[in-house]
Amino acid sequence: MPSCTRRTFLKSSVLAGTSLLLPGLLGGCAVTPTVPGTVLSTPQSWSLERKLAQMLLIGFPGETLAPGSPIHQTVQVHGVGGVVLFDNNVDQGVTGRNITAPAQTKALTTALREAAAVPLFIAVDQEGGLVARLKERSGFPPSLSARYLGEQNRSELTRSAADSIAATLAEYGFNLNLAPVVDLNLNPDNPVIAFKERSFSADPAVVTAHAATFIASHRRHRILTCLKHFPGHGSSHHDSHLGLTDVTRSWSDGELRPYRNLIQRELCDMVMTAHTFNTAIDPDYPATLSKATIDGILRKRLGFDGVVVSDDLYMGAIMRHYRYETAVEKAINAGVDLLVVANDKAYQPDIVPRTIELLLKLVETGRIPRERIDQACRRIMALKQDRVVA
Repeated sequence: MPSCTRRTFLKSSVLAGTSLLLPGLLGGCAVTPTVPGTVLSTPQSWSLERKLAQMLLIGFPGETLAPGSPIHQTVQVHGVGGVVLFDNNVDQGVTGRNITAPAQTKALTTALREAAAVPLFIAVDQEGGLVARLKERSGFPPSLSARYLGEQNRSELTRSAADSIAATLAEYGFNLNLAPVVDLNLNPDNPVIAFKERSFSADPAVVTAHAATFIASHRRHRILTCLKHFPGHGSSHHDSHLGLTDVTRSWSDGELRPYRNLIQRELCDMVMTAHTFNTAIDPDYPATLSKATIDGILRKRLGFDGVVVSDDLYMGAIMRHYRYETAVEKAINAGVDLLVVANDKAYQPDIVPRTIELLLKLVETGRIPRERIDQACRRIMALKQDRVVA
């Protein structure tokens, strides 16, 4: 990549207005202006930087979109693929985040959408029950947990609960729900799945049925969904938010059944990887960084050719064992299309330009094939054009 092109791109994060209004003034290289709210319909002609930006789903602090702020530049100048919004969680030390009240949330998602040249994924974790970023205490409708719905095992109840969630997301400007969880409830002492009531059942058929109903409700409201956590987190004894989670002795092939069923029924928009380690599948890397898991099982064995999204790359299972640069490289080469950086534990305002610069170097040096970037961008834009733009 010409040095002037990289210099122009990186300077644009500081001189956003100048680079958009006066292309060509930075380093003698042209910067293609974009118009917020438009759709760039020919991603194959985009610069490498813009394709790389589409592969990022970013979290950020703040309840508003302040002009000139890092997140505003991330959306408007860099053209990031999406954002993920959080509420405050005092128990986990998460403060100063995005969701505090219905009117405030709608104003924020509206501002994000209007600032974007390419339609954004505006994502949230709204599984229901304990894992709900739009909480009743903040003025949003109450929701039921997956475990409760699975125990009741009544399709009409699940449909009603999912319709409520999906309608709420649509009303407040979201287009992607990072749900449903299709992990099997195999370990009743699991601290991150069972304890938080996130699984419908230990029975793959029950999980499939309720997940299908959940997804259908969201599709009626034009909300994308994401199956998680592949290839299965329900048997684990530890929380991958905190550290290494080895499921070698507890994981079973039956945990793939909900994925297989939903993929075959064309009810799978995205799949999120787990940060679980299984030496029977890959002796070297956890699922998010494992080509044997993503390309070998999800792509080839189960036949999924849609968007694969990572869980947050800054979770303990990754960051305590791998450098960020290594995690990014391994994840993309393994088959991840969309990298999640929640940016909540230690906020980094420059995470987007820094990650794009890292990816540029990895592509230029041949450590990530250019074809892998083109493939990921095609998948992301196909999903956006089919379900977000239309």
